[in-house]
Amino acid sequence: NGPIDGVFDGMNEKGLVANLLYLGESDFGPAPADDRPRLSFAAWVDYVLTNFATVNEVVDAFTNPSIYIVPINFGPGAAAHPTVHLSVTDASGDSAIIEYLDGKPVIHYDGYWIRYYAPPENSLVEKKLLIDQMTKRAFHHTEEGINTPGKKLEAAREAWRMETDPQRKRVNAAMLAGALFNRATDLFTTIVELEEVGVHISMDNELMRQCDDCFREALELGHHVKHYSGEEGIDELWGEPFKAFTLPIATVYESRYMKIARAMRDIDGLAGKMEACFAGLPGFAPIGPLLRELAAAAKLESETMRSDPVIFRVWPRFVAAGEGVAGFRPTLPEEATAEQRRLADDALRLLAEGKKVIEYLAGARVPMPKTTANYHRRCDEFRETCAQWTAGSA
Repeated sequence: NGPIDGVFDGMNEKGLVANLLYLGESDFGPAPADDRPRLSFAAWVDYVLTNFATVNEVVDAFTNPSIYIVPINFGPGAAAHPTVHLSVTDASGDSAIIEYLDGKPVIHYDGYWIRYYAPPENSLVEKKLLIDQMTKRAFHHTEEGINTPGKKLEAAREAWRMETDPQRKRVNAAMLAGALFNRATDLFTTIVELEEVGVHISMDNELMRQCDDCFREALELGHHVKHYSGEEGIDELWGEPFKAFTLPIATVYESRYMKIARAMRDIDGLAGKMEACFAGLPGFAPIGPLLRELAAAAKLESETMRSDPVIFRVWPRFVAAGEGVAGFRPTLPEEATAEQRRLADDALRLLAEGKKVIEYLAGARVPMPKTTANYHRRCDEFRETCAQWTAGSA
């Protein structure tokens, strides 16, 4: 009991600066059952400055399961809890903040805290698993009918080449892109299977070159592929399997966090615009808290992997928040005019569309700039209509 000794701020000879900062919500979670190394929170800064030179090294060390930060209570009666998080900056100017919520590390990217998942080792087997996951996710969030088997690649290419109608040719291009993705994953599966039986495949091998060519062509055709809503293409999502093939897995994970942060920004922007657009209408005041809850739940959904056990809390909250917005009905005064009731109906339709856009962003985990901009424009047009009605009825 009593005070605790430790280093809470400092800089090492490599120019790495570390600071422990206050965060009341910090929760390092229960001690793990395994034998991983333990480190007292009071020794956190000292350990960082002694062992690391860059921000990336620190993030890698404390966002994978290798070290457990021990939240030792201190003060009279051991009543004080270590409510802290770690800020680091290196000589290059890179910086990060690492905090623990519900026992999980989260990292600050582009103004948003994002749940961190340590990347697996950069092996062919892990790359195959990642490519398979990303390909499945890409098809899940794009239009129906384009998940063409790789063995039908030549038939898909011939159909695309022969089609002359522009609208139909776009769909054929999307089907060809799907076939190329599936052919690439088929080839990569073969490469991994050969490696597993001891046959080394070099990067300049014919199978590797064919795999690379298929991924690249699929990426080039990606602008023809639409989101399943029909709203727009989502090139960033479509390009993820190619990135997983060409880049180190850690780099792919890093780009994931950046895209999630931008999607979160757009979710907040949409929810804010919707509240500003609707909350001032007669009977719509209660929509504000519902929209804020939807935005918060959508951001959690966007950052959480389906394999994380926390999904059993995150997904129900997201669904319930969406149902709360979908089920909202304004309480209009009995003396409301027919025009006021018509505006309320229009507002509900626009509100439902905005809810869908937020759900699209949370699911795809990448920005959808055209869809987002179009919805902002429609909200602005609706507000202008309301302003004109108010001026005309005054």
